[in-house]
Amino acid sequence: MKNKQKKKSNGKWLQFLILVAVGAVSGLPFFRYLEHSTNEGLTGMGLILSYILTFVCLYLALLVQIIVHEAGHLIFGLMTGYRFSSFRILNLMWIKKDGKIMFKRMATLVNGGQCLMSPPDLIDGQMPVMLYNFGGVIMNAVTALLCLGFSLLFSSYSIAWLFTVFLAIIGFAFALLNGIPFNLSTMNNDGRNALDLSKNPETMRALWIQLKVTELLSEGLRVKDMPDEWFVVPSDESMKNGLIATVGVLACEHLMDKHQFNEADMLINRLLTTENGVVGIQRNLLVCNRMYIELITNNRADVLEKMRTKQQLKFMKAMRGIPSIIRTEYAYALLAEKDGLKTETLLWQFDNCALTYPYPSEIQSNMELINIAYHVMQNRFDGGNV
Repeated sequence: MKNKQKKKSNGKWLQFLILVAVGAVSGLPFFRYLEHSTNEGLTGMGLILSYILTFVCLYLALLVQIIVHEAGHLIFGLMTGYRFSSFRILNLMWIKKDGKIMFKRMATLVNGGQCLMSPPDLIDGQMPVMLYNFGGVIMNAVTALLCLGFSLLFSSYSIAWLFTVFLAIIGFAFALLNGIPFNLSTMNNDGRNALDLSKNPETMRALWIQLKVTELLSEGLRVKDMPDEWFVVPSDESMKNGLIATVGVLACEHLMDKHQFNEADMLINRLLTTENGVVGIQRNLLVCNRMYIELITNNRADVLEKMRTKQQLKFMKAMRGIPSIIRTEYAYALLAEKDGLKTETLLWQFDNCALTYPYPSEIQSNMELINIAYHVMQNRFDGGNV
């Protein structure tokens, strides 16, 4: 566990140093442009507009490179036998369902974007993975080089010059931040996943399962209705690999969707207390499931209090657009706080989430869990046994 924490710490420091370097390099064209504006005699509103334009250029360059990165995964995925499943930029998402591309919204603060593909069939346990994983890094690096060259075509200190320079700097930064393998607490980057895939053959199947589950979710299939063999929990040793550990997390979702709450609780406890590759966001979501199970079973105030840490509550607030989090907060308001007004508000939030959420089967699953919590409350109120 100490070695793993040390690796994550090293990853954080390396990421921090890259971000500091990017900030310093970005500051050069930023301040040179503002200095040029001042020398040109701009004052008052004109100078304020120059400041605003620099920040707009920086934001747009960041957004463009996010799109370029995800487009890289898409392009190289299609080139190597993958099929389009979904494409997300910020909270805007395009997802394939019934052969059509549909627009949805998905609230998340995990990353700026994500491109998920339907995987090709495994042949002797293998499928092409490296180009799909590194497609974003390749595209960021290529566009950065092109933009660096294009910046020479524009007059110095023009908006076009500033924008292309920002595109080049951020493109190189994305290539480094995603290409260098990082052990981070929130999620693994492309380089880390590629390294894991090259080391362990079991990882290939784990990635295939994750992509296949996402594909079937987009088609409306419930996790509980997917093949049981996909959700066999790997050994603790295997789950030290982040991609393989995700199969363990999916196994929890499989049990939750089947309403096998005791088994789910035991597996969650195992994943949270052993050394493994389960990353931060997955851990937070596992705690949400465990909180829900505690609420509908023993409902012990002291146990719930231990789970509702400051960090956990901060996560749940930031990700409040996720159905499982709304469901857990509903159960807490209903069974622990006994706050009727709050439960009504949370039901309204859940209904709004359902209108645009890309995976309707998850809405259905969590609606069932909301109903279970409601029936538990009724049984307790009537003095019945749960």
